[in-house]
Amino acid sequence: MPHNFNASPPASLLDQIGDWHVKADEMICKDVIAELAYDPRLAGSSIEVSVSGGMVTLAGGVTSYEQKVAAEKAAQRVRGVRAIAADLHTLPPNDARHDDKEIAKRIANVLTWSANVPNQVQAVVDHGWVTLSGDVEWNYQRQNAERTARSLEGVVGVFNNIAVRSAAVPSDIHDRIARALVRSARVDADAIKIAVNGATVTLSGNVPTWHEREAAEQAAWAGPGVAEVRNEITLA
Repeated sequence: MPHNFNASPPASLLDQIGDWHVKADEMICKDVIAELAYDPRLAGSSIEVSVSGGMVTLAGGVTSYEQKVAAEKAAQRVRGVRAIAADLHTLPPNDARHDDKEIAKRIANVLTWSANVPNQVQAVVDHGWVTLSGDVEWNYQRQNAERTARSLEGVVGVFNNIAVRSAAVPSDIHDRIARALVRSARVDADAIKIAVNGATVTLSGNVPTWHEREAAEQAAWAGPGVAEVRNEITLA
């Protein structure tokens, strides 16, 4: 007897699928809450978690921008999470609040003494929000500048406008990145496609976890001459 592939599934099957999704979301929610509680950096935060179709929404308050980033990373570590909406507001304790002038002074000091941040990087502070600008040769320098800024008390957010302007891209950059993915213990290299256009690398494909997606992006950024990485990898 031929099958009608256009026919709608019976209502009972739809109900079962719906129940399965609800249970899956409930399990993800419990795991995210447990992971947030497990991370010692999130002590003192007040975060509410909800999950719908694998999308996690974090709401509530944190005491620093560093805590906000830590909460997002904690949710990413949980299997089954497909997307994250971080609706978190940063409200430092009264004894940890500083005016913009004090924050700017501290950032200038730490950036000056950081061996991994070039002198070209500048910071502007407006109501606790830090905007970083300037040029660097490597993405790790850009990331170090952001980590330095977000770790300071009083900072409520960071806009990282630092540009990566590297030397010429070697002709075999595609192969170099591909070999780096093969060497990585955290990435299934066969699941990832690499496209190179000038100094821009685009990654695509499907991976099961955020960790693999992030590891692939880090491997691409480590390529010499890479100025931009477009991470279009989706979670399977």
